[in-house]
Amino acid sequence: MDKPSELAANPQIDPAVMKVAWILLIGLLAPLFDTTIMNVAIDTLGTALHASVTTIQWVMTAYLLAIGMVIPISGWAVERYGGKTMWLLALSLFMAGSVLSSLSWNVGSLIAFRVIQGLGGGLMMPIMQTMIVRAAGGEKLGRLMAIVGLPVLIGPILGPVLGGMIIHDLNWRWIFYVNIPVCLIALFLAVRGLPKDDAANQPQKLDLPGLFLLSPGLVLMFFGLTKVSSEKGFSQSSVLVPMITGLLFLMAFGLYGLRKSHHPLIDLRIFKSKSFTASSCLLFISGLSTYAGMLLLPLYYQQVRGESVLASGLLLIPQGIGMLLTRSLAGKLTDTIGSRWVVLCGTLLTLLGTLPFALGAADTSEVLLAVSLIVRGGGLGGLMLPIMATAYEGLAQELIPHASSATRILQQIGGAFGASVFAVILQNQIKTGSTRDITMLNTAYHHTFMWSVGFTILSLLFIAFLPNKRATQS
Repeated sequence: MDKPSELAANPQIDPAVMKVAWILLIGLLAPLFDTTIMNVAIDTLGTALHASVTTIQWVMTAYLLAIGMVIPISGWAVERYGGKTMWLLALSLFMAGSVLSSLSWNVGSLIAFRVIQGLGGGLMMPIMQTMIVRAAGGEKLGRLMAIVGLPVLIGPILGPVLGGMIIHDLNWRWIFYVNIPVCLIALFLAVRGLPKDDAANQPQKLDLPGLFLLSPGLVLMFFGLTKVSSEKGFSQSSVLVPMITGLLFLMAFGLYGLRKSHHPLIDLRIFKSKSFTASSCLLFISGLSTYAGMLLLPLYYQQVRGESVLASGLLLIPQGIGMLLTRSLAGKLTDTIGSRWVVLCGTLLTLLGTLPFALGAADTSEVLLAVSLIVRGGGLGGLMLPIMATAYEGLAQELIPHASSATRILQQIGGAFGASVFAVILQNQIKTGSTRDITMLNTAYHHTFMWSVGFTILSLLFIAFLPNKRATQS
């Protein structure tokens, strides 16, 4: 087995692993850009399809619910049919959903076709993570996650810009047209370049009791969270009933999963790892903070600064630049000194970059805000990559698909929860004033960004449980 000095002397990633990573990343671009484009295009779709705000929101909700249904089976599917087969299926589903969505004749058909998109998109991230971690054999995960995280980092930044250009210059159907060439290229590369992995020798039965507990639980939780904004809070029965019911399903799954020892849907033994448990908590909180930024920052530039959709997207590019500046360094440091100090520095940078939005005036210098976004982006780039890498450290090969499903679930719930919570906080801050009063709006955003700072500070409690030095084998 390699000694630490030998690993340090050979920092390069196996070219075969790099090939697999880049092929998978090209395919992942489609759902990542689709999600961020949809965030800025939802009003345009409502106008084009003559649908109310409540109805058009189902275009997003249906996609999210489909993801909730399909994530739990991703680990089993990879084990049963192999990663390459499932990757091709996921890509094909997403492309089919994109083609059908572009041909939609009314909002009902678009909602139905978005479900097909969601089924494909929901499978892609956990399958990609499993295939890359397995291909790497658990080595140099920090550097690998820096590569894997590239589209994850830049998608939320460039997506709004692309969405703004489509809305401004093209027909709404181009929102879905842009996915088709990406999917075709990704399918071609995957067929030609991905190694054929062996599925399990013994056909594994799907854990149906676990599936019937976990998938409905996630769907109900997501559905309740998507209703929070329209219902203006968590206190309405339309929000509480699905969320509480979903929570009961998830608790029942937890009790069932602790007893299930033979081919469980998600093997809960992964939580015996202190590093995985700490990473899971941080993934939830970081998902919450990241989605909060995706919601608040474009709205801040549009409502307080008076910018257009396209201009606000362009003004967010510095955050993407910051992410790109730190991702490589964060990956290398995670492989050499462990994730604890890397995540701590990333958290502090994120806090520092968010404070000007929580404390600044409505006419704060654009240059200062741009610099703050670079700092914030640098912090975010130093957060997600080491957390994801640490989640897989020390796990047996057979547990990797389970870890991929679990981490994706936690990120999705954290993101949905974050978007809902911060939307309600912002609504409560501005409901008593005039939306034309810039000073009042700026104060409302101050309070909301401070809540974001508070949640980021909360993550400090879990950072202490991350490994201080990456475990090495002797």
